[in-house]
Parts: sequence; C-alpha cells; structure tokens
Amino acid sequence: MRAISPARSKSIKALGVDYVDLLLVHWPEKNTPLAETMAALAKAKRDGLTRHIGVANFNIAMLDAAIGLCPEPLVTLQAECHAYLDQAKVIAACRARGLVLTAYCPLGRGRLQGDKVLADIARRHGKTFAQVALCFLMQHGMIAAIPRSSNATRIAENIDVFNFALSDDEMRRIGALKRPDGRIADPYGRAPEWD
Repeated sequence: MRAISPARSKSIKALGVDYVDLLLVHWPEKNTPLAETMAALAKAKRDGLTRHIGVANFNIAMLDAAIGLCPEPLVTLQAECHAYLDQAKVIAACRARGLVLTAYCPLGRGRLQGDKVLADIARRHGKTFAQVALCFLMQHGMIAAIPRSSNATRIAENIDVFNFALSDDEMRRIGALKRPDGRIADPYGRAPEWD
C-alpha cells in the first residue's frame, strides 16, 4: 500500500495502455498509513491513470476508514465470496455504501466441485457446477465474480452464465451451503479480523 507515484506510471506503460479501468489496494498493510494509500489512489484517478478505484480484503471498519480518507469515491470491495462462505454482512455493507462486491475465489478454489446441491442444480439446468456457483453470486448482485483458470474450455464455460437463472428455491438451497470453516484466503499475519 505504498504511494504508487513512479510505479503506477511504469505499470501503465508495461501494460501498454494509457489507463486501467480499476486500481485496487490488494491487502491492508500495517506499516503504511491508510491516508497515504488512499491519497495515492485518488491521485492516480485524478491523473487519469485509472477510471475507478477500490480496496480488497478490507473488513467493514477498514472499508469505512478508507472511504472517509479518500477524496475520490471507491466503487468496489474485492473479497473472497462463494457458496461456502457467509458474506451477508459484507455484501450488505457494500450495498449501504453504494459499492459493489467483487467476488474472488467464487468457486472456492475447487472446493465447491463435487458438491451434491450444486451438481443437482447444474444437472437440471444443463450447466456445470461452476456456472451455477457463478450465477448464484451474480443473482446476489455482484457485478464481477472472478474465477481463475488457464483452461480455455473452462474460461468459455465461466463466461456462459448469462442465459439461465436460478429459482428462489435453488438460491435458498445454495445459500444453505455456507459453513463456519468456509474461508480460504486467510494468509497468516496479513488478514484483518474478518466480519
């Protein structure tokens, strides 16, 4: 979370673009003042190096602090979110603040594969478990769910989620999958106390 003045310009050049659509603080960093970080993000936006700014892996209190310190509006909080992790408080906090939750690990890093509920719903729709898991998140109002894959077929499948909808009963069944040990991304020493 260091100020990104020289590095941000270098990164933009390395990408071969004039600006990026979204620039995020990836993890809270204990040794850098949040005010410094948020000022640097705001400057990147004002300088035209990014269209939007946001934060990732912040709890609600940290999100509120970042919003209060940033002279430019934040558009998203990127956080781990999938059917096995209850993020209802974080989703509600984002909505109340006019932000969108960007879900990472939407497939639980493969842990959702083989889930009987997801498999049953997928079979009924002629879809994969991943497509059902992504549709579940999108129907919860998340604009972006970002699964990672290097397999071209899976990438195409992950994009092919806009031609079906889950019923209220299917949404309820998937919502009931949350578990107390659902969190995956919790690096030792870096993670805040989660909401």
